[in-house]
Amino acid sequence: MIGIALKCRTHLPVSELMHVQSKMSLLTAPPALPLVAPSILSADFANLGDECNAVIAAGADLLHLDVMDGLFVPNLTMGPALCKSLRNALPDVYLDVHLMVDTPLMYVEPFAKAGGNLFTCHVEASDDPLAVAAACHAAEMDAGIAINPPTDVAELLPLIDAFDLILVMSVNPGFSGQSFIPEVLSKVEVVSEHLRPDQRLQMDGGVGPATCERCKDAGCDVLVAASAIFGTDDYAAAITGLRGF
Repeated sequence: MIGIALKCRTHLPVSELMHVQSKMSLLTAPPALPLVAPSILSADFANLGDECNAVIAAGADLLHLDVMDGLFVPNLTMGPALCKSLRNALPDVYLDVHLMVDTPLMYVEPFAKAGGNLFTCHVEASDDPLAVAAACHAAEMDAGIAINPPTDVAELLPLIDAFDLILVMSVNPGFSGQSFIPEVLSKVEVVSEHLRPDQRLQMDGGVGPATCERCKDAGCDVLVAASAIFGTDDYAAAITGLRGF
């Protein structure tokens, strides 16, 4: 897989190529695709440890943590302390931290120390995305970049090479339980044509039984689901339904 990836694209900086060669993770070398990532934003926070253990036992591949600063989006959620608690409780689980914040660079080190595995910033944020990607890799985390529904995909394409995961938001970020925006699937199709084999394409927002097949058909291989998993009585059936096997 690594050899194929390097043949596909060789215009990355040497430091980034070294990252591709040396960093094998759930994202860059997944056991099977698609991956299913329950978003803990819809979990019962009074029983968060039990809820997270339950979805992992039911077949989830990783956990998705939505971090919001009240500025970039009109909501406040979790921070590094919660990430650290999950890392202590679930030492072997891949933690996908999605930063819906205006200045993500200042949070790279805190989340790395808290045990995050993937750190995703937004192309719409104030900090230079390439600087965020470099800081994530220096901190031994995978790096992701997200794009919101109204943003032109052309703003994202020049940045793709530096990241391990591309997240296409299918709702306007801030709250779980929103309706899927189907127009974003055209972005997924465009982005998927630019990816190496060791890069993943994630969809987040309104992903459930009625939308997951369209996401996968467009090119997504990591599905984030919140209420579609935590809002059911059978986590295993929900996860299997999203994955398709």
